[in-house]
Amino acid sequence: MRSLGAAVPIWSNTMKFLILVPATLVAFGTTAFAAGVPIHTVTTAKGDVLAGEKGMTLYTFKKDKPGTSNCYDTCAQNWPPLIASNEAKADGTYSIIARKDGSKQWAKDGMPLYYWVKDAKEGDTTGDGVNGVWDVAKP
Repeated sequence: MRSLGAAVPIWSNTMKFLILVPATLVAFGTTAFAAGVPIHTVTTAKGDVLAGEKGMTLYTFKKDKPGTSNCYDTCAQNWPPLIASNEAKADGTYSIIARKDGSKQWAKDGMPLYYWVKDAKEGDTTGDGVNGVWDVAKP
């Protein structure tokens, strides 16, 4: 007679799931990706800052107003906006503003978010303080 092996209680797989899901969430740290917001927090020489795709630092522009971007043309070439897809949904402190060119842009507390073209790698903050009007975006 062949042995079919020990029976595995059904709760065994459930327990694995209940342990792995919270552990996975902890591993991802503070991130808004789960809600569809492509923004997370990274630690830099300037402390914790908001980052977008590939961990690139995000910035705010002092000439913007809540809900309104004032960075277009050459400004937007140097400071690309964090574009939101048509399917993107606002979540908590993260909102989506309409740009005058018809595109959508992510904002934190109403303030539009941008990348800086001279940041080369994750965690760079070389745009902080440029012309006295750009600041790293803080969580």
